Amino acid sequence: MNEKGGDVFVKDHTLQEEFWMGSFGNNYARRNQGDEMMAANISFFAKVLNRLNRSEGVGSVIEFGCNIGLNLMALHCLLPRADLRGIEINEHAFEQLQKLDYVQSVNQSFYDFQTEEPCDLAFMKGVLIHQPPEMLEQAYDILYRASAKYILIAEYYSPTPVEVEYHGNRSVLFKRDFCGEMLDRFPDVILCDYGFVYHRDRAFPQDDITWFLLEK
Repeated sequence: MNEKGGDVFVKDHTLQEEFWMGSFGNNYARRNQGDEMMAANISFFAKVLNRLNRSEGVGSVIEFGCNIGLNLMALHCLLPRADLRGIEINEHAFEQLQKLDYVQSVNQSFYDFQTEEPCDLAFMKGVLIHQPPEMLEQAYDILYRASAKYILIAEYYSPTPVEVEYHGNRSVLFKRDFCGEMLDRFPDVILCDYGFVYHRDRAFPQDDITWFLLEK
């Protein structure tokens, strides 16, 4: 989604979006689920939510690129009264996401999503790494506009931009300092906390994710 002079121009799908809309995205949705992953997600979000100013409460959350909704399931356990929203581009994953009656779900590219009302928390988890570098500023703007208070970024980190081969595919995974770029882009955003979750954690492993909690 590009903005110029107040008009909105909906873009064509990127190579990376087509990758996730196709067979690889379908297979990813099938294999990435289960009780162990659910437990790890609950542990992860419990740590993140503990860093928030809980006196203000978290009444609404939006996730961009939510797949079948595993993160939203975990958040529903921790925030059972919160309004949860999910944006997912893969149709197979969206079919499963729709079964979560406590999630307002939309099947589309998040670049095309129009933010009607910002949520207390907006986040991406393992999604920015799959965006082409030239689209990142738009992705950052979408996260910023969708957030009324907090932004969570949970991705692979690298102090300098680098492309990594992903399951034998090129041009679909990029590591960099996403948080630093957001802090530079938005002067009114501050860093609240950050952390790392290791794939060899003996209790609740995640895929070597570095997370950053930002506040507007």
